[in-house]
Amino acid sequence: MGKLTYDSTLGVDFDDRVLAHLQLVIGAKLRRGESFYFSWRDDPAIGDGRSTLWMHPRIPLVFKYAGGRQPSINRAWVDALMATANSPGGLVLVPEPETRNSIDQANGGHES
Repeated sequence: MGKLTYDSTLGVDFDDRVLAHLQLVIGAKLRRGESFYFSWRDDPAIGDGRSTLWMHPRIPLVFKYAGGRQPSINRAWVDALMATANSPGGLVLVPEPETRNSIDQANGGHES
């Protein structure tokens, strides 16, 4: 389980694979100076609710991974996440699509 730390005060646990995809989308938006909402469903262990953060380029973020290997990236999932991020409601953590058009980051970005 990796962790997204927001503004040095809030830590949210995500699977390393999820976190890698979020990092790509959030990083792309913040690099362009864009602010947006980021929403996800909470784990049932903490109440099964929903959480939302306001993402802004001046708010520090840390992406901390538990595993030592970079997960392969599913291009279709990045596209789906980016589509939500570019909507008025902001980035919503949607499930990974079945199609696994992936890029293996460990092998120099080659498709797998």
